[in-house]
Amino acid sequence: MTRAGAARGAHAWDRSVRLWDAYFAVAWAATATFVLTSSHPWWPVRAVAAGLLVPLVPWYVAVGRPLLPEHAPDERRALCYFAVALALFLPSAVLAYEAQLLAFALIPQCFMTLGRRTALVSVTVINVVPLAGWALLWRPGAAAVFANSLSTVVSLVFAVVIGSWIIRIIEQSAERADLIAELDASRHEIARLSAAHGALAERERMAREIHDTLAQGFTSLLMLIQAVEAELDDDLPQARRHLALMDDTARQNLAEARALVAGAAPADLNGASLPDALRRLATRHGAMLDVTGETRPLPAGTEVVALRACQEALTNARKHAGGSATVGICLAYADEALTLSVRDDGRGFDPAAVSGGYGLTGLRARATEVGGTARVRSAPGDGTTVTVCLPVPTAVRSEAR
Repeated sequence: MTRAGAARGAHAWDRSVRLWDAYFAVAWAATATFVLTSSHPWWPVRAVAAGLLVPLVPWYVAVGRPLLPEHAPDERRALCYFAVALALFLPSAVLAYEAQLLAFALIPQCFMTLGRRTALVSVTVINVVPLAGWALLWRPGAAAVFANSLSTVVSLVFAVVIGSWIIRIIEQSAERADLIAELDASRHEIARLSAAHGALAERERMAREIHDTLAQGFTSLLMLIQAVEAELDDDLPQARRHLALMDDTARQNLAEARALVAGAAPADLNGASLPDALRRLATRHGAMLDVTGETRPLPAGTEVVALRACQEALTNARKHAGGSATVGICLAYADEALTLSVRDDGRGFDPAAVSGGYGLTGLRARATEVGGTARVRSAPGDGTTVTVCLPVPTAVRSEAR
């Protein structure tokens, strides 16, 4: 079954087929009862009229009923169904006019399975032929002909009205089924795009995490190795200090890798405050840390962004500022924001001439994710300052007060 077919199967119009079954059964039973209990014509004729109606039941079940729930029934099958049904119904209604009552069950089926024009022709035949045949066969009085003619006119008008309503309901049911199918397809497409976007966002997050932790740690190790190679012959104590720093950096990298795999907080923040984590980071990089304002715990996302921003800025300072540059870190707590500044007095650069590496791009992306900003101010020969400003959530501000 297609998706549209499944949608139609769940639609109210399709579920109403059982009601039409019950309606047909009641109409047929009432018609047979009226035909058999009528006083005219005599009994053998009424028995023949009722007998003609009996095959209509299996014919409806076998051929007519399967046509009703179809969105666009096969017109040839529908015409075949009504040809046999009328061949049984019309003679019965001519012999016993009470059989005309069954028209109320056949007329809705015309509009449900035939085209509009064919349905109108069929409905006219169902209403007019029994009246004309009955009048010609039995030659009733003028009063009876007039009464039955009036009843036929009312039945025909009712048939046109109810038929138009049925056609409109079927058309609306089909339109709604198509809309449901389109909505279902759209939901599947949205789910697919959401999954793809989630995978892309996760890859981007992992790339930032690896760059801000493992890649920076390996960069530090390479620089320390180069320093040790230059110091082994001339400054053995300094080489030993650098080897100890290499050991600490390698252990820190291993801890960051484990935290990354486990999805836990950064190793520096594990069981420590943000100022403590920055203080350890500053020690490893030979930088000075200055903390101002009232220190307090902040949301994990805010503290992680501040820590990663500091790591990126310190790594860039080590690579580009020059070996003799001094680096200072300032962490400022305020009521509405947390501000981190990392400044070096190294070589500096022209920000307009640099497109921005992955590190700075990732730094800005991290800050934006928590509603903050990241700025880089530098000039050739005037050092570099990286400033990250992160908002403090209202709930944290209220607790501080």
